[in-house]
Amino acid sequence: MIDVERISKLAAIELWRGDELRNFQAGTFETLAYIHRRLFADVYYFAGQLRDENIAKGHFRFASALYLREAVSTVENMPQKTFDEIVGKYVEMNVAHPFREGNGRSMRLWLDDILKRELRQVVDWSRVDKSAYLRAMELSPLDDSAIKRLLAAALTDKVTDREVFMKGLDASYFYENYFAYRSTDLIRRRQHEH
Repeated sequence: MIDVERISKLAAIELWRGDELRNFQAGTFETLAYIHRRLFADVYYFAGQLRDENIAKGHFRFASALYLREAVSTVENMPQKTFDEIVGKYVEMNVAHPFREGNGRSMRLWLDDILKRELRQVVDWSRVDKSAYLRAMELSPLDDSAIKRLLAAALTDKVTDREVFMKGLDASYFYENYFAYRSTDLIRRRQHEH
């Protein structure tokens, strides 16, 4: 059985360490697709590809697959100069939910990339409570003020801090009920293997 958490977390760490996103424009679907592909290429055959079926979570239906390319293009062209614009763009990309699986984990890295490049800040995800985050994201298509407040309270200018990234990665995966591995333990284990 494929260990999605271990494989994709290690890929996320490599992505961050190599600063690979500097070669892409922040806030584009191309960048998001690259993140998704890097995280999940060894896990899902559809890594980095727009989904071609309709999906829902609970009672919420994400953007129709029929209009997904158009929806993603619209989101991509949204402004991203201020915190409010950036989080608004993040919320809309979440409504689009472009991939079959792995949207949240990819999009949080995408959001941090935009924040880092536009505002020289990132979200310290370890300071964002899981239930508050999930509740705020559920409400966000109708009212994004709760998610903006929650994320604003967790902003940090420690954009290159390894510990902020590692703890944040663990928190991001915890939101999706993946918590078998801590990022720092994965790194240690990998170093011992080599």
